[in-house]
Amino acid sequence: MRRLNRKKTLNLMKELDAFPKVPESYVETSASGGTVSLIAFTTIAFLTIMEFMVYRDTWMKYEYEVDKDFTSKLRINIDITVAMRCQYVGADVLDLAETMVASADGLIYEPVVFELSPQQKEWQRMLQLIQNRLQEEHSLQDVIFKSAFKSASTALPPREDNSLQSPDACRIHGHLYVNKVAGNFHITVGKAIPHPRGHAHLAALVSHESYNFSHRIDHLSFGELIPGIINPLDGTEKIASDHNQMFQYFITVVPTKLHTYKISAETHQFSVTERERVINHAAGSHGVSGIFMKYDISSLMVTVTEEHMPFWQFLVRLCGIIGGIFSTTGILHGFGRFVAEVVFCRFRLGSYRSTSVPLPDGHTSNHLPLITDNSTH
Repeated sequence: MRRLNRKKTLNLMKELDAFPKVPESYVETSASGGTVSLIAFTTIAFLTIMEFMVYRDTWMKYEYEVDKDFTSKLRINIDITVAMRCQYVGADVLDLAETMVASADGLIYEPVVFELSPQQKEWQRMLQLIQNRLQEEHSLQDVIFKSAFKSASTALPPREDNSLQSPDACRIHGHLYVNKVAGNFHITVGKAIPHPRGHAHLAALVSHESYNFSHRIDHLSFGELIPGIINPLDGTEKIASDHNQMFQYFITVVPTKLHTYKISAETHQFSVTERERVINHAAGSHGVSGIFMKYDISSLMVTVTEEHMPFWQFLVRLCGIIGGIFSTTGILHGFGRFVAEVVFCRFRLGSYRSTSVPLPDGHTSNHLPLITDNSTH
């Protein structure tokens, strides 16, 4: 009884077989079929390799939401060199809440030589080339995000020539913590002092002939400092054409959460527009000589996440490639054979021409003569 049930089960399974086997004696091979099979296998191998490369690659996903965090402090990372002596310049931040953050809270004034060494000039030239490419090809920003913490440091390398020239500039570097509201970071003549209506700078003791706000921005960023990230103003250099000149940078800061397979950090991206003009009160160009960076905080927050193709999706795409190539090449091969057979059959039929056979009554017959056994002798 059990054997009978097993036999019925096997017979049922055989009827459900969607892949029937054809005996080898019924299979016909041909040179054209072998050629098409070789092309199909080569195409499958090539597309499989390309698909595996796509599977190994990752991409960045951008999501946007309203930034609800207004209580935390915003960190500003600064590394700027001004072509004036340190005792003549002062840097601080004044925000819309009229809160002043003095440079003494986190900035260092270091006397340096403004002109770069040959190695530093090469570093600046490469950084400016990267900035130009980033402006032309925005997709490169994804590569920079992926390479964070892996690439070389973007900081200005130290001098290698040990110049004996006396310092003629001031490098202002460090970081400040400010309120998460719009503000103005500026470097101008004289040290900042508190004032009932805001703040002021002691500029009266500095001669106008010593004003020179030529500057180089080696680094400027907001939020957590991430090595390998290149910011829009890194490597910027401006040369003043007049003693009384104002340089303005209008910055929009966007809070950003970065999640990659290497790091997870909260930082800030920013976009910037710049303007410069000579201060000439007689010509109606009013203002204060210096470097002014006016920043505003965006209400939107961007979450950048590095994503990877799931393994199951890779298998589905791979099966689609293999099945699609086999089906397509089979259809094309069958259609090619059909066309070839039609062409060859017409060629063979055309090779048999009709002949005229005379009849006893004087008429002719255009039909082919019947070949018999007697006619062959």
